[in-house]
Amino acid sequence: MNFIKNNLANAITLGNLFSGSVGAIHLILGDYQTTAICIILSLILDFFDGFVARALKANSNLGVQLDSLADMVSFGLVPGLAMYAALEPFGNIFLGTELPFEIKYLGLFVTLFSCLRLAIFNLDEDQKYYFKGLNTPSNTILLFGLYYAQKESGDFRFLFENPLLLILLTAFSSWLLISPIKMIAMKFKSMKLQDNYPKIALLIGSVILLILFKTVGIPMVIIYYILISIIFQKQLN
Repeated sequence: MNFIKNNLANAITLGNLFSGSVGAIHLILGDYQTTAICIILSLILDFFDGFVARALKANSNLGVQLDSLADMVSFGLVPGLAMYAALEPFGNIFLGTELPFEIKYLGLFVTLFSCLRLAIFNLDEDQKYYFKGLNTPSNTILLFGLYYAQKESGDFRFLFENPLLLILLTAFSSWLLISPIKMIAMKFKSMKLQDNYPKIALLIGSVILLILFKTVGIPMVIIYYILISIIFQKQLN
């Protein structure tokens, strides 16, 4: 019984890793719809592994390391592959110049900076009630959300028809991952209403965006999340 209690959260984390791995394979194969399902499953499992660990009082250093390693695939490799796929049609031509390499590989910088972000997070003891920089799941929702919306309905076509904008998006999201900007975390230090205005504003605004814009609203929620976090910087601690 103790074995199950001590390892249930780790098993859920490994489920996140499995789902992310399957999602990465299907994205390489061009099956972005299955990848979307895998990302959703990984997000759910990523939430519940920590919840289960706290509920069962089974937090461990092993669990912390497993969580980051699983996130590296589900929310590090997958968004990097999304940008890789988005840049693939342009070959080695950039701004009319023929480069000695295909620009699709630049999309993997998202994966590199996701790894750096996860390593920094593991060493930073200040990020208990807020994130410093954009967390990897949110970055995945932003990048894959844009990619998915473009594939499904042609939205954000202007972005995916311009390699310069895609590379700028890659650079911007990579910077966001390791930026000093404090980001809202859905962890409650206090139950006082005034202490939770950022979270309330985030939840209400996100629901409105999803109702109004549906699939297109998914990446817009992350942009809104970043903006709200910037507005409430002084209240995040």
